[in-house]
Amino acid sequence: MYASHLYEADFYAWTQKQVSLLKTQQWEQLDTLNLIEEIETLGRRERQELRNRLGVLLGHLLKWQFQSEKRSNSWLGTIREQRVQIKLLLQDSPSLKPYLNEVFPIVYELGLALAIRETELDENVFPEICPYTLDETLNSEFFPNENQVDEQAQ
Repeated sequence: MYASHLYEADFYAWTQKQVSLLKTQQWEQLDTLNLIEEIETLGRRERQELRNRLGVLLGHLLKWQFQSEKRSNSWLGTIREQRVQIKLLLQDSPSLKPYLNEVFPIVYELGLALAIRETELDENVFPEICPYTLDETLNSEFFPNENQVDEQAQ
């Protein structure tokens, strides 16, 4: 029960103890229940981060397209950063790649909510279904309604 108590009292100390026990192969002393829970949580966090980043990216692509007169370096930077962060996340966890196809239609709702909130445009201005493909969304050369980045945001 000591390991379980440490988990509740000092999470960082608990993680260090578990690492030490794993390295020395002291299997019987591991806090397996909490260790399993933490490993499962790590996987959920990776999926959540992917959903969040994709939602922010879609929201900014919508803003770029539907409020073109307000394009800024900030929007451009956010689009580029989210694409790079998604790419890095997929490099670190390639098994998440199939999850992109599953979550893409759902994540559009997050992007849509962001675009509506930040542009203050009526929700009817935006398409109900994502107007971009997954490949377009992740393509660093793609910007809606144009072949290259608008000079205004350069």
